Formats: sequence, C-alpha cells, structure tokens
Amino acid sequence: MKIGVLALQGAVAEHIRSLEAAGAEAVAVKQTSQLDELQGLVIPGGESTTIGKLIRKYGFLEAIQAFSEQSKPIFGTCAGMILLAERIEGQEDAHLKLMDMTVERNAFGRQRESFETDLDIKGIDEQVRAVFIRAPLIKEVGSQVDVLSEYKGEIVAARQGHLLAASFHPELTDDYRLHAYFVDMIKQLAVSR
Repeated sequence: MKIGVLALQGAVAEHIRSLEAAGAEAVAVKQTSQLDELQGLVIPGGESTTIGKLIRKYGFLEAIQAFSEQSKPIFGTCAGMILLAERIEGQEDAHLKLMDMTVERNAFGRQRESFETDLDIKGIDEQVRAVFIRAPLIKEVGSQVDVLSEYKGEIVAARQGHLLAASFHPELTDDYRLHAYFVDMIKQLAVSR
C-alpha cells in the first residue's frame, strides 16, 4: 500500500514516518502525476491560505478532487482539514470542498496558545495524544459526517466515508494510531470497491 503526503508545505517527513510506523509505504507528493499510483493521500498542516494558493498553482485542486471522486481516502490534519472543508467561517470560498463541514480557522488562538492533550477517538481503544498548534475547529457537520472526537464540547476529528479530518497534528507525537486508523480505512475501502 502506497500513501502520499502532499509535500507543498507542512510536516511532510513526520507524516511519512508515522505512516511507515503504521505499516504503509509513504512518499512525498510534489507532482500531480504521482497521485495515480497512490491508495491514499495525507494533506498535512501548515498555513491553509498558502497551501490553497499552491494547490491551485501546481494543478492539485482538480487532481485531488478527481482522486476523491474515485473514493480514494484522504486524511487532512490542521490546515489539511481546512482544505477539505466545504465551508470556512468568515470566508467567501473554500478550497477542495470535499467534506460536508464548516470549519473555523485558528479557533484556539495564536501560536502561544498551542497545547497538547489526550483525546478519546471513536474506533481507537485508548486515548490518543494530540498536539494543537493554531488549530482550527469543526463548527458543524452534515448528516453524512461521523464525529470521531471532541475537545471541551467542540468537534476536533471527523470522518465522511473515505475522508478523514483532524484539527490537531497526530504526526508530531510518537503515537501513530490515528495514522494506523487511516491505513485500516484504506484497506477496508479497497475491499468494498
């Protein structure tokens, strides 16, 4: 199984390490042609406006939408989650518009308000360590979206079919169980296709 990590900005090497720890082959994706050989894609954190501009500049907007139309799994973390959202609070337009949710950028405040916590995540037995850095929040979800985790009553992880989103950075810890969840998701969806 080969999973790509979109390598335009963000913690690409850390996601690759976590995916490999979860038993997958992982590659940095710098060209749209690489998407053809992948079973899944991770869109890492970074700065959502910058990544949004870069995916348009390098032709990834349509390429990732086409990837999703094939029901190939996509996992967006932090800024990656913002890119997946159909709606962004306070913004006219969203980016990929794949996941039926409204997100709020920088919902937890600035860099100095960053924190770590342990979260209960549906489908994972024990709590997962989560790192929040200028993190967004999921403010509302559509009926097809399954809420996987909340922090203080706010949604921080969700799934819609082949799409997975998290407000936090699971790649910045040694806990790779959320990446393992994504790998399992790819295996299950491959069987059902």
